[in-house]
Amino acid sequence: MKRQARQPGGGQRRSGGVRLLLLTLLTVALGADLAASALPAQSLSAPPPAATKPSVAKSQSPATPIILPRLPAMPPVQGVEVDRVVAIVNGDLILDSDVDLERRFAALLPYGEASGPYNRDAAIERLINRDLILQQMRLQQGGEITQEAAVLDLNEVRKSIPACREYHCETKDGWERFLATEGFTAESLASMWRQRMEVLAFIELRFRMGIMISQDEIQQYYQKTLLPQYAALQVTPPPLKEIANRIQQVLLEEQVSNLLDDWLKSLRAQGNVVVLDHNGSRKAVGAGEEAP
Repeated sequence: MKRQARQPGGGQRRSGGVRLLLLTLLTVALGADLAASALPAQSLSAPPPAATKPSVAKSQSPATPIILPRLPAMPPVQGVEVDRVVAIVNGDLILDSDVDLERRFAALLPYGEASGPYNRDAAIERLINRDLILQQMRLQQGGEITQEAAVLDLNEVRKSIPACREYHCETKDGWERFLATEGFTAESLASMWRQRMEVLAFIELRFRMGIMISQDEIQQYYQKTLLPQYAALQVTPPPLKEIANRIQQVLLEEQVSNLLDDWLKSLRAQGNVVVLDHNGSRKAVGAGEEAP
């Protein structure tokens, strides 16, 4: 058979057809993009077509409720009064717990402040006066008493406390048992006693000059004040010679009380002392204190 002669240009016609097809597709695609870009702005923001009607099953099914998780109810919080301010002395706070501490401390004194029924207002006054004195002491240097000196002084004092006899306070265990009944430890009481000794030393240095306590005054105080107190408690009193120095200290405090009162009134007038009642309102009961 004769082979047909291959027509020249046939491959070019096929490749040209493919190229024409690709060009046509590209033109259609470009035309769609150009048509979309040629649409007005309103057509772009037009709302979507209406949704088709839901099926019967969907229209009859109830809406699924959304249940939010419930937190457990919190119990009501009641305010608890931890402590209460009873007085403000030039910015220093005196708390109700300080008054209670003063009450328990006064019960340990062998005589003097411990005599007579407890008076809360008098205890607050003592705390205010003591704070005023301590503020003045901080302005001066010296007069510090060591903890060891306070312990030695307490060892002598505990021999003179009437209620301490039944606990046998001459022993370490008996002394600690007695202190525990008043809410003290040996260390905490020694710290308070050291401060008391420093205050008394300051007062003595400032006001004692020229004041003398005679032996007759000491004897009279022992017989007319201390012996009746020991008799009421049915406790054997210590000999006078063992507590004569203590009696002299008490009488010295009584002698300087007038001078001390005048000085404290002056400190109150110069400073700012506020006494608060149970409702937290101010009340004025003395010179230098703010009125409500």
